[in-house]
Amino acid sequence: MDSEAGAYRNPAKKASWRSVLVLAYQSLGVVYGDLSTSPLYVYRSTFAEDIRHSETNEEIFGVLSFVFWTLTLVPLLKYVFIVLRADDNGEGGTFALYSLLCRHARVNFLPSSQVADEDLSEYKKDGARLSPKTSFGSRLKSTLERHRVLQRLLLVLALIGTCMVIGDGILTPSISVFSAVSGLELSMAKEHHKYVEVPVACVILIGLFALQHYGTHRVGFLFAPVVVLWLFCISAIGLYNILHWNPHVYQALSPYYMYKFLRKTQRGGWMSLGGILLCITGSEAMFADLGHFSQLSIQIAFTSVVYPSLILAYMGQAAYLSKHHGQDHYYRIGFYVSVPEKLRWPVMGIAILAAVVGSQAIITGTFSIIKQCSSLGCFPRVKIVHTSSKIHGQIYIPEINWILMALCLAVTIGFRDTKSLGNASGLAVITVMLVTTCLMSLVIVLCWHQSVVVAIVFVFFFGTIEALYFSASLVKFLEGAWVPIALAFIFLIVMCVWHFGTLKKYEYDVQNKVSINWLMSLGPSLGFVRVPGIGLVHTELVSGIPAIFSHFVTNLPAFHQVLVFLCVKSVPVPHVGPEERFLVGHIGPREYRLYRCIVRYGYRDIHKDDMEFENDLVCSIAEFIRTGGAGPCSANEDNLKDEDKMTVVGTSATHADGIQMSEDDVDDVGVAGSSMREIRSPPLIKPRKKRVRFIVPESPKIDMAACEELRELMVAREAGVAYILGHSYVRAKQGSSFLRKMVINIVYDFLRRNCRAPINALSAPHASTLEVGMVYPI
Repeated sequence: MDSEAGAYRNPAKKASWRSVLVLAYQSLGVVYGDLSTSPLYVYRSTFAEDIRHSETNEEIFGVLSFVFWTLTLVPLLKYVFIVLRADDNGEGGTFALYSLLCRHARVNFLPSSQVADEDLSEYKKDGARLSPKTSFGSRLKSTLERHRVLQRLLLVLALIGTCMVIGDGILTPSISVFSAVSGLELSMAKEHHKYVEVPVACVILIGLFALQHYGTHRVGFLFAPVVVLWLFCISAIGLYNILHWNPHVYQALSPYYMYKFLRKTQRGGWMSLGGILLCITGSEAMFADLGHFSQLSIQIAFTSVVYPSLILAYMGQAAYLSKHHGQDHYYRIGFYVSVPEKLRWPVMGIAILAAVVGSQAIITGTFSIIKQCSSLGCFPRVKIVHTSSKIHGQIYIPEINWILMALCLAVTIGFRDTKSLGNASGLAVITVMLVTTCLMSLVIVLCWHQSVVVAIVFVFFFGTIEALYFSASLVKFLEGAWVPIALAFIFLIVMCVWHFGTLKKYEYDVQNKVSINWLMSLGPSLGFVRVPGIGLVHTELVSGIPAIFSHFVTNLPAFHQVLVFLCVKSVPVPHVGPEERFLVGHIGPREYRLYRCIVRYGYRDIHKDDMEFENDLVCSIAEFIRTGGAGPCSANEDNLKDEDKMTVVGTSATHADGIQMSEDDVDDVGVAGSSMREIRSPPLIKPRKKRVRFIVPESPKIDMAACEELRELMVAREAGVAYILGHSYVRAKQGSSFLRKMVINIVYDFLRRNCRAPINALSAPHASTLEVGMVYPI
């Protein structure tokens, strides 16, 4: 039943070399599509206006030297050999680093955090409970845990990196596709080619986004061959150009040529670094897509295939340009001019396919990171469609897809050249890398327990390189670099406002929750009519009775014979194993039939559909009743109140020797043989819509009270499940400042009204849903 049980396990952790090599081959199509297409536009963006290609070749050789050392130091040294080691239980990316820090220091802003979450196997896997070995690390941890301002700054830093990744998801398809079709300019006059390139690029982009809802699993097998073919083309053409035009171009790999370049070009050379840094665009994908592959497979693919191919491609272009001067227009210093004329059309076709593959990867990555943000309460709820039942992580978000398409077309039509697109894309890329460097420095001290000297060396070395490129990109603010800043600012406002509103709403729920003692004083029937069925009261609270429930029973003094206060929450780990999915406990005495169930998901987990979820939920409660709460308990249980004591219960697939549930077809469940016995529901005069029964193990024996409780649960399940959801209207409190009123009453309310309702997030059937409205003054 639980198909996710092994879906998220990294398949190459202990795999054979054959499996690792297969993963390395597959990673070429998913991870390196963006990085491999960078030769299309690097030289063209670099020589756009700040420097000129002269007869001395000092400029072209200096640029080649910068490209070589940038590729060597950033993607190869920083990402392949250092950052890839900072995985979050196999997952990578900005939020993975933030999640890692949240577990090693209590700095996360998830309001529903529990001590029991620290008992999760993935939470403890990387030694999150171990204190830093250095005194500086201990002081840094305590400082972060004491000061909420520092915690907010850390969250904002992670969100800035996330927003820039989203901005890159808009700019990368534009510059990749536009550069791929730029080969058309060599076959027509300059005044005409722009009227062809822009429409062709827009048609390709529209087709790319329009096909997103089909997912990549149907054509994904073509991605790796396309990128491999593209890498073979650029490396073969590069090798040909080196041998044919300038075999001594390898001398330009010396760092001395960087010094000569800056000495001659001075300010113009510094400003041109904004174009050079485009050679590392897509490097962050190596870390972000780590969860789909393995560290070793990504390292093998880059060092053995991608890195040498890119170096040959850039050297070949430099060799060609070193023998061809006097180009009147910068568009003549591009990729296609160095391609032999007979091969230009076939190469352009392959380039377009490679650009589409690279764009597809960054779009899918944008969907994934928005899902992570939404899971951790930092982005409005959106519709998430899983496009593949076999490949974990392939998702489609319709609203985000069309927003990305509109913005992508807008920047393509608005800029119409690779110069401005390169300025915009470069700033987004280097900002994400700077954020990764900052977070990595904290990971080195807090998670790896290394000396602060190591962290300082890391930040100083890589931070200096990236700060140099960042300054060169920022100076192009008016020439396109304003676009990622504007996009990141808008998305950052959305994330911060949503997070603030969600946090304040939770605080209001905590402050206004109903006293359990009042509920218990009403007796077993609680003074209300108990109707057949299971009532699932959806709440964000992990303890106490939500105010929405008292509002419900005040207006309708009746509820179901079995009542479950259901909390579906995310925890700061990428995945929660199905054997640790549920926390179940009683509220009050057993005869009240009140339960609390907390369903825990990691930020990359797949939420199940309603029927499978309902069955797992009922089975987990039944297993809790059978064991009498004797399963694994939450941490520090002795210090908890009775109603807060919870038992860890897995999904039905994880306890095959426990209770199994049969619905409708009674012949399919008697598979357990003589070691199992049935608990049937009592016969009724009116037939039920479905027949439910529990198959209970013969050993150990359960008492009569537990049998009766199971029978009532079974009868309730046959009667049906109803979802009771709160429909909140959030308003700023009286006397609030103008800024708070604007944030809550206008921005947050707009986002709330236009995002997916909780019913959609739960996949609850509309016919079984009851919404209760309340005003939240926060």
